[in-house]
Order: sequence, then C-alpha cells, then structure tokens
Amino acid sequence: MFSFKFKKTYMPGGTSLPHAKDTASLAPVRIPCPQSVVIPVSMHIGAPAIPCVKAGDKVSVGQLIAEASGFVSSPIYSSISGTVKKIDSTISSSGAPVTSIFIDSDGEMTPYAEITPPDVHDYASFIEAVRASGAVGLGGAGFPTAVKLDIKDTSRISEIIINGAECEPYITSDTRTMLDRSGDIREGVELLEKYLDAKKIIFGIEENKPECIEEMKRINEGDDKVSVVSLPSKYPQGGEKVLVYNTTGKLIPEGKLPIDVGTVVLNCTTLAFIASFIRTGLPLVEKCVTVAGGAVNEPKNVIVPIGMRLSEVFDFCGGFSCEPRKVLYGGPMMGICVPDLDQPILKNTNAILALTESETPKETQTACIRCGSCINACPLHLDPTAIARAYKKRDGALLESLHLGLCMECGCCSFVCPAKRPIVQRNRLAKGVLRKHIAAKPKG
Repeated sequence: MFSFKFKKTYMPGGTSLPHAKDTASLAPVRIPCPQSVVIPVSMHIGAPAIPCVKAGDKVSVGQLIAEASGFVSSPIYSSISGTVKKIDSTISSSGAPVTSIFIDSDGEMTPYAEITPPDVHDYASFIEAVRASGAVGLGGAGFPTAVKLDIKDTSRISEIIINGAECEPYITSDTRTMLDRSGDIREGVELLEKYLDAKKIIFGIEENKPECIEEMKRINEGDDKVSVVSLPSKYPQGGEKVLVYNTTGKLIPEGKLPIDVGTVVLNCTTLAFIASFIRTGLPLVEKCVTVAGGAVNEPKNVIVPIGMRLSEVFDFCGGFSCEPRKVLYGGPMMGICVPDLDQPILKNTNAILALTESETPKETQTACIRCGSCINACPLHLDPTAIARAYKKRDGALLESLHLGLCMECGCCSFVCPAKRPIVQRNRLAKGVLRKHIAAKPKG
C-alpha cells in the first residue's frame, strides 16, 4: 500500500481549503449560566455511562451524575448546579436514541463541595486521575483519553505528538487554547514527561497559526525533549495517520494504532484540560467552542457548560442574520448536521457552525468522469472509484483488498469531485459490508 519511504517530506494527497478562521483573534467569552441543560450519557466512543442520580436530586457543578460502565467509557459530571428534572431518552444528531439527564439550574453555579485535586504520584495514579476527569479527545474524536494513555509499558512510547493542527475551516478553539492556556499546556508537558516517561514530545501545528507556533516554542524553551513542527496548511493535516507521518515519518498500518509504531497522539486542548484537572480537581464540565458561519451575527469563541442547547449558544452570539441552510457540530469537512437546535453542546464539541446558502450551495450530482481527482486527493492513497464498484457488488473481500479500513472519512475525495459524487457516504456504507465480511471469516 505505502511503498514510498520517508524523506523529510509530507504525505501526498489532501487538499487546500479556505481557512475562514475569522475568530482566531477572539479570546473566548464565558456564557452566563443557562436555565437548564440536557446531558447525554454517551458523549464518547465506547459504552455509555450509567446515570447515578435520579429525578429530584440536587446536584452541583462537578458532581458525578453518570458512572463509566466499562474500560472504554467515560464518567459524566454536572455542568451546572440545580435539580435533576428527569432522565429520559433523546434523539442524538446521528438519529440514534440516547439516554440524557435533564437538569434545571438554580442560577448559582455552586461547585461540588467534595472537589479536590487528585493524588497523583506515579503512572497508575496519573492514569486513574485522567480516567476520573472525564477527559475524551476534545478535538472532536471523543475517544476516552485514559484508554489511550493506559499503555502499561511506557517504554513502548518513542514520542508523544501534541495535535495543534486544527486544519478544518472556521474552527479556532484549539488556537485559543494554545494562546490563552499555554501555562496549562506546559504543565501537561511536564506531566507527560514525569508519568509517561516521554522521551520526545512533538507539537504539530499548521503554519497558518504563527502565534501558536511561537507561543509553544516560548513555553517549552530549554526543554530538549520538546520540539515544535510547523506543518503546511493542507487538510487533513490533523488526521492522526497524516500527523504521525508528517512529524515522525512513521506509517501506521491498517488496523493498527499509533502506539503500535511507538507514538501517542493527544489534542492540545485535551492536554491543557488534564493539567487543569490535576491541579484543581474540577472535571470536564465546560468546553471552549467556536461559533461561526455566515449566518451567525456575532461569530466568537465561547466557554459553554456541557449540555447547553445550541439555540441558546447561537442566541448569545447575536442569533442568525438569515436562516441557515445547515447547522453543524464541528467543521464543514467532517462535521455532523444537527436535526434541530435543541441538541446540546457535548464533551467533544469544538465548534458549531451555521452556514448560509452561499457557503453550502446545492449541487447537482452527475456521472463519474474517471478523472482521478479523488485518488490524487486521498491522503491515504485509496481508490474511491474501485471501492464504489466493489460496494455495488457487495464484495467484502475486494473491499478488504482495497484497504477500505484505512479511510478516515476526511471528505477530501468528495470536496474535489467535479461530479459531486457522495464518495464519503458511499465509503461509510461500504464499511458495513467490510465489517460483515471480516466478522464471517473463520476464527483462528
């Protein structure tokens, strides 16, 4: 699949996008306490958390309201103080039902009385603290961070990469973390060096963020274990496989994780949060979110209690200048359209966008002209046209041979397609065929 060798170059493929990062210079503003929040028990990859409160219970900011239900799971905490109104099923942005905890605010934002900094003194207690914090990938991935760091044998780690690429248009919440919370990031670096025995820490940041690059260099000056790499502003620079290759030259094989090549990747905001939790004991209850798009009257970065409804967040940003054609969780390339504005801010929400007709024009799909643009744009060198033919035949073996499992659904193929084919959506459906094929294989 990958026949070329690393020669201090960058992974080919990808595409150039308009940056549209107009909020990059805007420090986040804290939103006043909402009247109520709706907190889903599944805001992470893995098993949903299990509610440990009931209707009528009084809760405070930072109080545990849902316990992790397995190794790949994450605890959930109240983002406001008030009373649990009910626990009921809601419909998530994916269309699936999810149990959610409804909390009415008392207007006080009273901190939970038992919040104390965790006792962290060795690797095991560090991992337990990360698990208890409720940390997940805050760049949008939502994978429980403790699981990623629970490596047991830290000698397997050659380098830790801090992802500051933030390559999708509009989104600037990570940019603000690097500029406004650089002290937390430096504390996080020291924790990684102390408890994960990090031999090398690499910050990967796109070159369109020169202030962030300089700030990360400044805070880590004199630390020989840390380097800051300026990367070309080419999407999807922040994709895990792409970032690992472009900072280390290592290729992550299909079906493998970064640790299989000696690498751990952490989002910069996740790192800052971990440091803050270990210093203060306050778990994950709020997010810095970019609110942007042509339909938003006052685009800005805001600090939002988890569970606050999107409608209220947009209202805080001056409402809409026109009816948005699409409202997204996340960026325009990998974001998810929301079904309504009652959807809540989640742990892994880094942006909400309200886009106009001109930003998301209606496009007519035509026949594939076999131009090869999708192949050239794919950062992992897949052949979407061959995948489409294999999917049409429901040929799981052929899909496997075409390395469909490498597809990260970044959207480069669809973006460059002159025929406006739904390539990403087809690849996603094809993965279902691939999973059935793999599950049917004889074990052993």
